[in-house]
Amino acid sequence: MTGTVISGQNRLEVVHSLMIIKLLEESGFVSLPAIEVSQSPVEKFREYLMSRTKAQRFTEQQKQLVEHIFSQHHHFDADQLIDNLKEAKNSISRATIYRTLSKLVDAGLIRRIDLGERSVYEHDYGYPHHEHLVCQTCGKMIEFQHSMVETILREICELHQFQSSGHTLLIRGTCLECNRARTTKRRFDLI
Repeated sequence: MTGTVISGQNRLEVVHSLMIIKLLEESGFVSLPAIEVSQSPVEKFREYLMSRTKAQRFTEQQKQLVEHIFSQHHHFDADQLIDNLKEAKNSISRATIYRTLSKLVDAGLIRRIDLGERSVYEHDYGYPHHEHLVCQTCGKMIEFQHSMVETILREICELHQFQSSGHTLLIRGTCLECNRARTTKRRFDLI
């Protein structure tokens, strides 16, 4: 079995990057910068619907839904979206929400991430490719980018003469806050 060896200098870069991610996480800053796009999400979705073999209508409810999703940036599941829309006084049916989410994924505007027992959605259009750390205790998702991830994946594909069309990297584990809480609980259990 062939593995990728990380040199001392590259190992230091990885450790440094992970320390930066940890500091950013502790400060609450985990957002990645948006990418400039030529069309708004609403325009892009309308274009997608019109480009179907049988053109589909673009309804006012779909427009409200796209605007709502892209007005904020966080991971959400369908139930959270339904609750958020109710709070915002948007009366969009559950069926319309589920159908539109599916179309938004097909259109490349949002991405669906399967977490096992549930799926969450996030922006794909106008947002850089990135990876995720998922806390299995509290459900927190931390986004990160690192050039070495792309480099290593490209090397692996070359090694196996594999043509990649994309990837999703999801690392499961325990976040800093949950690790701290678990350590504190253990200390109290020992007393």
